[in-house]
Amino acid sequence: MAAIRRVKSGINGLDSLIDGGFLQGSANLVTGNAGTGKTIFGLQFLWYGLKKGERCVYISLEESPEDIKEDAVVFGWDFDNYERRGLFRIIYHDPAQANNLNSVLLDEIKSIDAKRVVIDSISLIGVAVQDVAKIRKMIYNITNLVKRTGCTTLMLSEIPASDEKALSRYGVEEFVADSVIVLNYLGIGEQSNRMLEIRKMRRTNHGKDLYPFEISDKGIVLKKDESMNVMMR
Repeated sequence: MAAIRRVKSGINGLDSLIDGGFLQGSANLVTGNAGTGKTIFGLQFLWYGLKKGERCVYISLEESPEDIKEDAVVFGWDFDNYERRGLFRIIYHDPAQANNLNSVLLDEIKSIDAKRVVIDSISLIGVAVQDVAKIRKMIYNITNLVKRTGCTTLMLSEIPASDEKALSRYGVEEFVADSVIVLNYLGIGEQSNRMLEIRKMRRTNHGKDLYPFEISDKGIVLKKDESMNVMMR
């Protein structure tokens, strides 16, 4: 039996909870409400890869590359440096043109032989497509595509504010992904706490609790030796 290869997340404190990292070549869903830190999570994952010599691609369906890179500088992540050297690609893809996202993804990955990919946010592919069945098929095809390339991929997704029990906008993302990580921003009394939950991860003995985290000047950091085994929903 072949050894299971892992890709470190770059998220301080997470890898010890997921057997050392994400499955190499897997497609992983990072989901949560607005403002929970999904984009920071994705950028931190790529930054760690770049520092380790892995080429990376960031596909944005929402914010401009300039805004994303400026936000990253706050954490000391100078993506411009790697972009100039041809080791990093960040592009904006109009969600109204989601039908050709597969070909764009494949071209960008091949152009630099990328090993890590972030799609932010996969929820937006439904902007110009009204047929939910078609949207679900598109997400399924995107997931299969990135897995065939061998890249380790994070697909960021927003949970609809109107449905607290949902894990994604279209109800298919969590089933086609190899893992699901949920970021929450919980109000408890007068305090608000950020919590991370590993909802599933294939072939992994992962942590089952809720793990407090903070967004520091170095990015997302899970708080040491702390967890909350409480119900979120």
